[in-house]
Amino acid sequence: MRTVLRNRLLMTGLMFLAPFATLAQGATSAYTKIDVRRDCRRSPGDVVEDYGEWRCKGYAGAPIWLAAGDQRMFVSFGRKAKDEPAAEQTLAPVNDFYKGAIEWRLDERGGKPFAAIMRWNVKTIPDRESLKVSGRVLVVTRLPPGPVCHVGYVDAVANSDANELAREIADKHARSFDCGRDKPLVFGKVTPGESFVNTDR
Repeated sequence: MRTVLRNRLLMTGLMFLAPFATLAQGATSAYTKIDVRRDCRRSPGDVVEDYGEWRCKGYAGAPIWLAAGDQRMFVSFGRKAKDEPAAEQTLAPVNDFYKGAIEWRLDERGGKPFAAIMRWNVKTIPDRESLKVSGRVLVVTRLPPGPVCHVGYVDAVANSDANELAREIADKHARSFDCGRDKPLVFGKVTPGESFVNTDR
């Protein structure tokens, strides 16, 4: 009787722990904060609409490159960040990312980051005649090894589960994403009338 009871308790405990074991084997997140004007090294631009570029450090010293011009920003990662596809990608609306948090998705084999998630500020259609910037878009970027590029977007205003959707894009698609062939994904709902598809620099 005691043996049967002990076995039942053991099985119940294993069933309870199983979901946590599954989660522990998957990707995890690490977070860093960045203030471009305070934390990064800036090189000024050559013309009025070229606001310059910044070089910063992220998780475990990962190189980050940012540039701005014509009221839009470009963000790339890695030792050759400026030469990566991401250095030519931005969002369609007026946008910026000068300050905020970066979520790094880390693989299960030692915590190496394979994707970065950043919350960009964007001007929505009602914002265009004012200085207001009320839109927020999560940009998922593929990280080295291999090319660096935008993998997908989530409208953070239209989706209450925006962070979860962005992690889903990163975990399911970032590592296998072909920057030369695949088009960035849009997960979740999009604010009516808005479009965040990336445009070339």
